[in-house]
Amino acid sequence: MTVEALTHDEDTAAEAVTASAPQAADASAVTEPTSSTSPEPAADSAEASDSASASADEKPAEEAPKPKRGRPKATAASAAKKTRTVELILTVTGTADGEWQAELKNGSKWVAKGLEIPAAAVSRAAKELHSDLSGPIDEVINQARDAQAAKVAQLEAELEAAKQALAELDV
Repeated sequence: MTVEALTHDEDTAAEAVTASAPQAADASAVTEPTSSTSPEPAADSAEASDSASASADEKPAEEAPKPKRGRPKATAASAAKKTRTVELILTVTGTADGEWQAELKNGSKWVAKGLEIPAAAVSRAAKELHSDLSGPIDEVINQARDAQAAKVAQLEAELEAAKQALAELDV
C-alpha cells in the first residue's frame, strides 16, 4: 500500500465522520496528507528523534559547564542569611508600690534609662504583646493596687483619729 492510498482512506473516513456528526467535527479529526513517499514515515521520524535525543543526552555528560569567575550571585537561601537583625532590650521594672520604670538598650549602648511609666501603660503594652505576658503583669499590678488601697484605708483611719483628737482639744 502506498502513502497516497493511506491518506485517501483517512480522508474518506474523516468525511464520513463529519457528514454523520457535523457538530463533533473539528480540526483535530481531519489529518493532513504527508508529502513523504516512504512507506513508514512515523517510524523514521521516531528513530530520528531518538537518535537526536540520545546525542543531545550525551553532550551534557561529555561537556561539564565551566565554573564562572567572580563572586556567585545571591540565591534566596543565602539572601535570607544576610538579613540584618537589630537587638533592642527593653527592661520594665515594677515595685510593690506600683511604680514602674523602663530602660532601653540598643546592643551595648543605653538609649534610655530610668524612665517612669504608668502601670496602666505597662498593662496595655503587655496585652498588645501577648496574653502570656499580660496575665503575670496584671497580677503584679493588682497586688500593687491592693497594697495601695490598704495604705489609703490605713491613712484614712489615722486621719479620722487625728480629727477626733483635735475635736476633743477644742472643747
